[in-house]
Amino acid sequence: MEIGIDSFAAAPRSNDQDRTLDNSIALTELLERIEFADKSGLDVFGIGEHYRKEFLDSAPSIILAAAAARTKRIRLTSAVTVLSAADPVRAFQNFATLDLISKGRAEMVVGRGSFTESFPLFGLDLQDYDELFSEKLDLLLAIRENEVVNWSGRFRPALSNQAIYPRPLQQSLPIWLGVGGTPASFIRAGELGLPLMVAVIGGETHRFRRLVNLYRQAGAEAGHPPESLKVGLHSLGYVANESEEAIENYYQGYAETFTRIGKERGWPPVTRAHFDAQTGPFGALVVGSPEVVARKILQHSESLGGISRFTFQMDNAGLSHSQLMQSIELIGKFVSPLVNG
Repeated sequence: MEIGIDSFAAAPRSNDQDRTLDNSIALTELLERIEFADKSGLDVFGIGEHYRKEFLDSAPSIILAAAAARTKRIRLTSAVTVLSAADPVRAFQNFATLDLISKGRAEMVVGRGSFTESFPLFGLDLQDYDELFSEKLDLLLAIRENEVVNWSGRFRPALSNQAIYPRPLQQSLPIWLGVGGTPASFIRAGELGLPLMVAVIGGETHRFRRLVNLYRQAGAEAGHPPESLKVGLHSLGYVANESEEAIENYYQGYAETFTRIGKERGWPPVTRAHFDAQTGPFGALVVGSPEVVARKILQHSESLGGISRFTFQMDNAGLSHSQLMQSIELIGKFVSPLVNG
């Protein structure tokens, strides 16, 4: 199983006077973590895409390109590209260029995104949420498969015998479909034969087995070989030397972040009882010692019928750079060997 990290390039919690300088330092430290993840033997590092004050990842391909120049083997991916708000031509060109810079280590995880700020920002209608994504995914896949593209749709001018460059170093740029809990999204990924990245940030992971089964069934009915129907899992997590240390380090920042987001979405404030349930045997949070975390990853894999990739999202809880670096070291040194041993 591939083990990696996803980051939303969290902005530091600082006052506005120091924000610009602190944001610059935060991105420098993020690049240091990607470089360290590469040296620690992790398999993949992903950068999200958001358009909010608390995140610095509105241009993920630029961050990944900077990381490509400092790394040798780790795969570099979006997590996710908000394709509904993107021009598929430009998105493909950005990641094809990243693939050339990284010597064939680029990937894309595309999705609709869990926030909606990009819609008014780029003049899009939120009522077209799914239609935009479906059409743009169709174009992106057409560009991946064809150097010269003929295509027409509703939301973008048609392309007629249009050559699109550069082409990636890899023969076929890997494109995963990032999904939450919508059954139609799982079925769409299966019908297209795309690898699936499932984001489970709450609840009990085993409840997604039915949706993963829908994905595999749709893929099989569409004639795609089982080996092409890969499933990845993205979960909130953090590793420390001891489970008690990990939980105490992670809880306060996690509670602050999700209580704040919850106010926007009508969720109740995070309580310690809720958090303890989520870090328990069946909860989605993967927080603890290396042994506890490895065991939980394997349990999640079994409950979903087998996964080929697991990624931690850990910089959403106000953890320090040194804490994140230590977690990466523990994942590379202990968690990955335990999972794959």
